[in-house]
Amino acid sequence: MSPQPQAAVGAPLSRVDGRLKVTGTADYAADHAPKGVAHAVIVDSSVGRGRITALDTRAALAQPGVLKVISHLNAPKLPYLDNPGGYFNPQGQKLRAFQDDQVHFRGQPVAVVVATTLEVAQHAADLVKIDYDTQQGSTAMADAPSVELMNYARGDAEAALRSAPVHSDLSYSAARTHHNAMELHAAVAQWNGNQLTIWDKTQWVQGAVAELATVFGIAAESVRVLSPFVGGAFGNSLRVWPHTVIAALAAREVKRPVKLVLTRKQLYTNVGYRPRYEHRVRLGSDRRGRLTAMAHELKAETSRYEMYAEAILDLGQMLYATPNVSQSYKAAALDVNTPTPMRGPGYSSAAYAVECALDELAHELGIDPIELRLRNEPNEDPAHNLPFSTRRLRDALRTGAREFGWHRRNPKPRSTRDGDWLIGTGMAVGCYPTHRQPAQARVRLHADGTALVQSATSDMGPGTYTSMTQVAADALGLTMRQVTFQLGDSAMPAAPPQGGSITMASVGSAVQASCDTLRQQAIKLAVEDEQSPLYGADPDAVVVRSGRLSVNGDPGRGETYRQLLTRNKRPHLELIGGWSPPTGPDRFSMYAYSAIFAEVAVDARLGLVRVRRMLGVYDTGRIISPKLADSQALGGMVGGIGMALLEHGEYDNRDGRLVNANLADYLVPVNADIPEVRAIYIDGEDREADPLGVKGLGEVVLVGVAPAVANAVFHATGRRVRDLPITAESLL
Repeated sequence: MSPQPQAAVGAPLSRVDGRLKVTGTADYAADHAPKGVAHAVIVDSSVGRGRITALDTRAALAQPGVLKVISHLNAPKLPYLDNPGGYFNPQGQKLRAFQDDQVHFRGQPVAVVVATTLEVAQHAADLVKIDYDTQQGSTAMADAPSVELMNYARGDAEAALRSAPVHSDLSYSAARTHHNAMELHAAVAQWNGNQLTIWDKTQWVQGAVAELATVFGIAAESVRVLSPFVGGAFGNSLRVWPHTVIAALAAREVKRPVKLVLTRKQLYTNVGYRPRYEHRVRLGSDRRGRLTAMAHELKAETSRYEMYAEAILDLGQMLYATPNVSQSYKAAALDVNTPTPMRGPGYSSAAYAVECALDELAHELGIDPIELRLRNEPNEDPAHNLPFSTRRLRDALRTGAREFGWHRRNPKPRSTRDGDWLIGTGMAVGCYPTHRQPAQARVRLHADGTALVQSATSDMGPGTYTSMTQVAADALGLTMRQVTFQLGDSAMPAAPPQGGSITMASVGSAVQASCDTLRQQAIKLAVEDEQSPLYGADPDAVVVRSGRLSVNGDPGRGETYRQLLTRNKRPHLELIGGWSPPTGPDRFSMYAYSAIFAEVAVDARLGLVRVRRMLGVYDTGRIISPKLADSQALGGMVGGIGMALLEHGEYDNRDGRLVNANLADYLVPVNADIPEVRAIYIDGEDREADPLGVKGLGEVVLVGVAPAVANAVFHATGRRVRDLPITAESLL
């Protein structure tokens, strides 16, 4: 078969939805306002643990415009089961919306006021009086008992550590961090009899359908979830949080549509976050830097009512050729809301501890940090004894060293100054698995030569509209302007959640497969049509460019889609196709890789840290859209700077209050914090992973950034800070 020309894939194209976003005409969840919509405001618990003993709603209900106040006293009992299934599925007792009088954490929804206007609902919510039987809660990991989640071992790490010529025993910690996406979480719910339609901020419309159907005891076919635009999520929209259930419950109770928008403050307690981690890392090596052993013990916070865990052990098992490894993963059950995946979940947290420990080992041995990593590159995945589908981390390290000017680095800490500023450079590597799941796409080729492609995926910011349009345009042989891609509707063909860097490999492969099949159907129609210039041609020799079918090597012989379908009286050609990864045992270990380089300046007198420049080099397979890839990579580096230097959730352990639940006190990077940032992509494809040859980019771009910054701070100052974020106080 002649290869289909590739005009869109790989081209640095602008976002197809860019104009909608910059002009404010893209519709996000809270923008929807069905006729007669009421407004709901959640009343949060003001204690960290206990039970509600009295709830007085009389003053609230007396306000003109208040329709109802719903709490555990009058809410209907919902039939839902714990953990009905889905992409994100922590173990334990799900937080039930108004189903009992128990308070599990400060900020928990304990009532909701529904009114004709938002202002009335806000005022009435302040008038709800609640009494509690308060218990002493725990929000400090040191005070909470540990629950063992999982362990891993190969070889005999303890014996290898005892016999290692060089060994270290190091402790690290990283504060909890919050997603703080631009768009507030919101849900607009509307019932029509037993049919529920809900506009929600979600990364998985069909997962939300399954959850809501279970919660309300109705058929999945009776629920439709719409989410055409998501203003950032980074993982905290991968599950249905209580506010979405509350919006649907309130709409059913007041018998009119209801809009519920969380405040910025409520985002810190009503949806999840990256949990705090505490690490102990012990490394053993020979004098030449060959790793012989690693022991990694870690503890993370979780809620008392749900047990959250993520894949934090995997990176330490496979990133380096370490023959003896032991790992233990424990959770501290606290009176807090449940954590959730945050960009690079597990891997970014693990990389911080592992990559800083490796940097400390390099310093002790007097070996260049890059050389130390190269000496410990595995030939195959040591955790699973599988060959890597592709692994170009060596190329990424060498390319990064050359482009960053690593050879100019004086290895001695605190040796380089620029006036009052101490200058340091550091690096780290990261990885993230190549996830794939079955996906479907509907494609319709219209008689006017345009095409519509649909899949129930999401676009929380990576540019799914654009990248899928690029794939579809090339597969159909159309221009970008001739293709419309639609998403974010649970009624569309099935797609996995947008998380874990899964979308391009899964949905992209489904779009390509579906469009390829439809193009071949059109070619078959042409070569069997006696009135077509292509009649009798070899179908495998026909290609399509800009909507015109022609014989490869004989461009004069052909016709357009429009001519073909019009002559055959076909208003359109349509099909639903899909793609699934191979079943059976894994044949390859599949990961994307990052090599991060950072230069920092530290004020010698004040301890202030400023990142001066950063370079990320990525082995992520085929790049579908260079512009979108840069957006992901640069955004990931910015997020990593926040993790390293700024972001942390701070509790008052006396009453369970998160004291900096706002963007004035919870610091995130702003333009002034962002230096010269640059991304490079190592050429290559991973055809073992998927037909597109992609490996996923959105998660791995954050992995390794925080340790690269931390290692650079040590090189600048000679002082090793092992707790994130690195603050001025920790350097004075």
